[in-house]
Amino acid sequence: MKRLLLLSALLLTAAISYARQPAAADSVAPLRPVTSAYMLEAGSSSVADSYLSPLTYRGWNAAFAYERLQAMKFDPDNWVMQLNARIGLDRGRNQARNAATWRIDANFSWGMLHRWKPLPMLTLAVGGSTGIDAGCIYNPRNSNNPASAKLAWTVNATAYAACNLTIGSLPVTLRYQPTLPLAGIFFSPEYDELYYEIYLGNHDGLVHFAWPGNRFAMTNLLTADLHFGATSLRLGYRGYTFSSKANALVTNIHTHAFVIGLSGEWLSLSRRHSLSRDARIISALY
Repeated sequence: MKRLLLLSALLLTAAISYARQPAAADSVAPLRPVTSAYMLEAGSSSVADSYLSPLTYRGWNAAFAYERLQAMKFDPDNWVMQLNARIGLDRGRNQARNAATWRIDANFSWGMLHRWKPLPMLTLAVGGSTGIDAGCIYNPRNSNNPASAKLAWTVNATAYAACNLTIGSLPVTLRYQPTLPLAGIFFSPEYDELYYEIYLGNHDGLVHFAWPGNRFAMTNLLTADLHFGATSLRLGYRGYTFSSKANALVTNIHTHAFVIGLSGEWLSLSRRHSLSRDARIISALY
């Protein structure tokens, strides 16, 4: 009888210990590959800045962009981070074709999005980001004020819809992502104020609260990643619409660009930790 009770106690203890242990797959940290893309853009631009000229200058637009996505460590199934960096260059001419203007612009942003999978092939995500946008518009014909500086820090709303499908035997990931700044601050000089006057100490009215009513900056990105192997070919379109008004100065910028680049997923391996066959792979986009 004592042996039976002892055996029962041992079996009960073993059962409780086994029940408390997590499943093998859950006890192993999931693998979170980084989805990176390097993109070149080329297209058309339209730039009008009343600080420099009342005319609109139309021409070409070119840019280099980098994108990084990765599932977040604290909740990789539901949250993903996104980092974007881009530098662009525009050149346009007036309608008479006797003057030109240049625009250079650089922006950097980081954000997080919450995602859902209503269908196995479809991912929807909504979130926010914060970023810095800095640039300059240069018109050598305007000798008194040849440059118009642009600087802003904003908090943005963003979302994307991604669909994984197969065209013939080729896997393809389609994605559409809009981004719109909702609030922030931006720089604008007074009407007809020289930058030399700012240098001398005239700093009144230079910083303005930004919202879509006085600084509208909408970006639409549409991409198709063609998965030929470990590295994918990215084709797409980027449209940008910008409008700002402060101190009676108005700026309007429109660009349309074709996107081509390389994308893929990469895993960072550590020599101290080996990969487990039980680990799940949680992709940020694919």
